[in-house]
Amino acid sequence: MSGEYRVKRVYEAVAGADGKRVLVDRLWPRGVPKAEAEVDVWAKGAAPSDELRRWFHENRDEYGLFVERYEAELEGEAQREVLAEVRELGARHTVTLVTAAKDVERSHVPVLLRRLQEGG
Repeated sequence: MSGEYRVKRVYEAVAGADGKRVLVDRLWPRGVPKAEAEVDVWAKGAAPSDELRRWFHENRDEYGLFVERYEAELEGEAQREVLAEVRELGARHTVTLVTAAKDVERSHVPVLLRRLQEGG
């Protein structure tokens, strides 16, 4: 089961198949008590910066540019360290990336998932 990554919204029910749950948002999800989220790791350092997050909120039609900017952020030393920690966890467990994003497919999560799977 090592190296298996899944994606789930934080508002969905927790399941045993989730393995280790890693919250990949910079902000804690509204209305979700920490005990109910059952998050094992909060990898907020892997999330887009506040500046990029706010920019994307105002420019939803610029997803391609958002992806480019986010990929550039993931090249930072701190971000690479967080990704390495998540990969290390994924080497031993199934890892479910948990997010509050409404449109998961057009968020930072697919970019992050691809980066984790590629190992880069």
